Amino acid sequence: MTQQGSSQQVTQVPDVGTDLATDVAFDVFARTCPSRDTLKHVTDRWGSLTLGALHDGTFRFNELRRRVDGVSEKMLSQTLHALERDGLVRREAQPTNPPRVDYELTPLGREVAERLLGLIDLVESRMPAVLAARERYDTAHGDD
Repeated sequence: MTQQGSSQQVTQVPDVGTDLATDVAFDVFARTCPSRDTLKHVTDRWGSLTLGALHDGTFRFNELRRRVDGVSEKMLSQTLHALERDGLVRREAQPTNPPRVDYELTPLGREVAERLLGLIDLVESRMPAVLAARERYDTAHGDD
């Protein structure tokens, strides 16, 4: 991330299956930066809840779907694919009959989930203040 007037931070991109590891500056505020997609995957409703749930351990698909209450099968599948593509979730298909697929966080996914859980804890602990603010707003602006 770059602030006005500061020099851009250069991040070493680790080799992830290619022979190329390059110095690339990432700026989530830049429209074309690929970090925007990853941030979207991590911070959207189902991404953040999926990462938070997987922080508790390895889950099968239906176990994870029950843990992330309200997510549809389609949305969970899309979310897991995006998080797997970003290197945050590992999918392991077991050679059993019927097939068994387990999902778990990668080391990078665990790091992201830990930070995300800090935010979740903060939001949950401050909900009385949030609910009071909503009530004040609704009273002042009508219950639109």
